Amino acid sequence: MPVRARGEIRLFWRTFSRNQLACVGGVVVGLLVLMALFAPYLAPHDPHRPDVKRSLEPPSGTHLLGTDQIGRDVLSRMLYGSRVSLAVGFVSVGIATIIGVLLGAMSGYHGGVVDGLIMRVVDLMLVFPRFFLLLAVLAFLQPSIWTIMAVIGFTGWMGVARLVRAEFLSLKEREFVIWSQSIGASAFRIIWRHILPNAMPPVLVAMTLGIPAAILTESGLSFLGLGVQPPYATWGNILNDGKDAIEIAWWLSVYPGLAILITVLCYNLLGEGIRDALDPRLRQAIGRFVRWGR
Repeated sequence: MPVRARGEIRLFWRTFSRNQLACVGGVVVGLLVLMALFAPYLAPHDPHRPDVKRSLEPPSGTHLLGTDQIGRDVLSRMLYGSRVSLAVGFVSVGIATIIGVLLGAMSGYHGGVVDGLIMRVVDLMLVFPRFFLLLAVLAFLQPSIWTIMAVIGFTGWMGVARLVRAEFLSLKEREFVIWSQSIGASAFRIIWRHILPNAMPPVLVAMTLGIPAAILTESGLSFLGLGVQPPYATWGNILNDGKDAIEIAWWLSVYPGLAILITVLCYNLLGEGIRDALDPRLRQAIGRFVRWGR
């Protein structure tokens, strides 16, 4: 690895590690990902196996987070639900990022008619409230985990496209781009080898902040009964199951609600920390402070 790249990574880590809230968010996010990956080994019971004799049991030694209306273990369902929620977050944000980067790069680099056309499509998409657009699309589709991923991804790329476009408009005027154009480099090579790598830091931040938004959207859709359908367990449909029994089974609403709250909060803390660590002005200030301390 080049010396400059190692120095950039060290400076990024030094800046990020000074943000204690971001570090806490990163640790919690890492634990959530591990819990989702190892859910089959961590779940104490089969999340889909009913036991009507134990329906609506409060938290106990046998069922740490209680049971639902048909006796399924809530802890096991939440562990498996974390897999679905995180998968929806990562895949839908991946789809949105790919679309946004492609369209934003084309718009920012070529400008003119291409820029105007793409930006008008972005404006048209932004006119409709996203949640109602999702409801309208899902009204014509069969709800499933793959449908939810695709619909959230295809309705969430506009912010990434505008962000990438703004970066391209700034970067394409830099000396290294002008020099590449002067020696006859193709537009494809200039975009993918020179401009896009320099435009990726804010895209990385947008991805980190987009994951909790996708998880929250999926939870809201599942709570309304339009998201991932049974037998898959998600935090949203566990909340949906608990809304009718909230007076006698508070654990069906409290625990998945806390899981959504903690996940969204920690992803946002992590994203804010990455954004601050990638801020050149803040990194320069940290670098001067460290050099002064030496």
